[in-house]
Amino acid sequence: MRERINKIIKEIFDLNDIPDNFSETTYVFWDSMHHLQLMVALEIEFNISFEPDDIAEMKSIDSIEKKISTLFEK
Repeated sequence: MRERINKIIKEIFDLNDIPDNFSETTYVFWDSMHHLQLMVALEIEFNISFEPDDIAEMKSIDSIEKKISTLFEK
């Protein structure tokens, strides 16, 4: 799962490498537009839908992976 998430992040943010602590607070170019693009790409990749509250909380690789894992458990 992490590999799929990383691939999408690389595409959205146009990156070659992603640090393990990659998040909204550690990456200056993570703005609202990139966040929206990331959420849509994740929904398509994993065939899931996020609630608005979930989207607001998903601001790091760890939180994204945790939320997607939780949705697959349901």
